[in-house]
Amino acid sequence: MSVFTHVEFDHHEQVVFGHDKATGLKAIIAVHNSNLGPALGGCRMWPYLNDEQALRDVLRLSRGMTYKSALANLPLGGGKAVIIGDPHRDKSEALFQAMGDFVDSLGGRYITAADSGTGVTEMRIMAERSRHVAGAGTREALGGGVRDGNPSPSTAYGTFVGIRVAAKHRLGRDDLSGLRVAIQGVGQVGFSLAQYLKDAGAQLWVCDIHEANARKAAEQLGAQLVGQNEIYGLDVDVFAPCAMGGIINPQTLEALRAPIIAGAANNQLADAGLAEELRRRGTLYAPDYAINAGGIIDVWYERSNGSEAELRQHVEGIGETLREIFVRAESEGRTTTAVADRLAEERFGR
Repeated sequence: MSVFTHVEFDHHEQVVFGHDKATGLKAIIAVHNSNLGPALGGCRMWPYLNDEQALRDVLRLSRGMTYKSALANLPLGGGKAVIIGDPHRDKSEALFQAMGDFVDSLGGRYITAADSGTGVTEMRIMAERSRHVAGAGTREALGGGVRDGNPSPSTAYGTFVGIRVAAKHRLGRDDLSGLRVAIQGVGQVGFSLAQYLKDAGAQLWVCDIHEANARKAAEQLGAQLVGQNEIYGLDVDVFAPCAMGGIINPQTLEALRAPIIAGAANNQLADAGLAEELRRRGTLYAPDYAINAGGIIDVWYERSNGSEAELRQHVEGIGETLREIFVRAESEGRTTTAVADRLAEERFGR
């Protein structure tokens, strides 16, 4: 398995493989770029089919974090960690203590946080072994009160802000009342996004690989349940991917009818070249690493002891970034991802 010639390598600064025989830990940490500051990105636990799939994921995700932090105007680089394992069966306190040691071995070049398959509980265990862990404490909540270090609420809010801007740009809508939105994945981020949309008057269709999540959205938010394959072909205004990546591909593009794709999932395009196909079709795509930056902004404000008001203002800045991307892409006849990449690269000095 080659790293330097890997199609997703993209001049990563550091790729480290970690193994702990006693706990069964098998993990990879990738630091893509640290020009603006230490690399920050979540720790994902997933039952990858093989090592190659895990390597591809960590390389793509860490690169995305570099661009995400730059677009969000944060003094951070991009990194990511993946643990090979089933988050429903393979977790143990000892395993995450070992992962904490692995993170600490990089000496602060990489700061970890929660991601798919991990949460506050795991971050607290890792924080016992390393100070380079975010999201392990408590903080002021966006809506008032106190919450734990889970950044999902900010990710959802930033995605909601982005959908408002996309609806204005593509559909000329000043409000979301009656907007038809299909949400793929209603876990922590997807459900919070659905709540924001419902409160704004949107109509919701949802699916999730975990039936309990979908039922919760139906019962509490009045969302209509649809099948995993049916979600793509719905006659809606917005398709919001909020699950795993790679779901915009040649097969799903044949079914997709929504004029806007705007969701919280990472690496939504299975291939970067699909951005041009979306542009050609007149589909407005909100680059995932621009619209879903609320989580990384949240983590930064936790580490810098920023206020709730500062956090909210910064997250709402996602809308201004997307507005600039949409306007420039339209005026220059380019894809939204090409414009977003250029903006990010100007900031992190590629």
